[in-house]
Amino acid sequence: MGNDQTAIIGYKMTNSPSPNRSRSVREQTYRLLRRQLVTGQFLPGQRLTEHFLAKRLEVSRTPIREALHKLELEGLVITAGARGYQVPYDLVEDMNELFEIRAILEGHALACLSTGIAAAALDELRLLVERAEQACGDGDLEQVFNLNTKFHDMLSSLIAESRPRLYGLIEDMRHYVLRYRENTLIHLASARRSIAGHKKILLSIELGDAQLCERIMRAHVREAREDTPDPPVPAAN
Repeated sequence: MGNDQTAIIGYKMTNSPSPNRSRSVREQTYRLLRRQLVTGQFLPGQRLTEHFLAKRLEVSRTPIREALHKLELEGLVITAGARGYQVPYDLVEDMNELFEIRAILEGHALACLSTGIAAAALDELRLLVERAEQACGDGDLEQVFNLNTKFHDMLSSLIAESRPRLYGLIEDMRHYVLRYRENTLIHLASARRSIAGHKKILLSIELGDAQLCERIMRAHVREAREDTPDPPVPAAN
């Protein structure tokens, strides 16, 4: 592990010592570790040491150390004294803030898309809703979750080319929020409400009303927050 030019899970690194390659390893280490944190691959309260993470990602400690410093500034890890870092516990206030930011971003994005979605894209979105409705009727709530996620994936991708910065912000927020949502649509009522929300989104797009699109999407994301259980309260030491 003494050389930074090693493998990162899913990547095959060369042994080039160039500065550009070194920056690439540092950036990939940061991005991969960040993604694992926001998608819930580490447990709240879990201790994260440089040694553990370097072994996990197959890099030296240097890019791990730099990544942890950046992630601490983002609030994704906190210092744990001599023990290194740990994953912070989720707070209700944090969850509420994330959903509200997502509501604002996705509401604005849908308003931007309100007059520019091609008929073929609308047909594909309708098909996703129809498939989700069928899966809900069959009691396959895991499939409902997957199809609902694809619905938002597609809306997000439609904004990527014209507004890449907005797309990047939305994707960041969705990664944060989806780790809370995975256990939400196990309830039939929540699944039905989510599908109904997607039908309203489609109708608002068809009407071409930007303000209506924004209101409908914000309401949909806020309904998702209502259906999402609060994070568990950490046990007292």
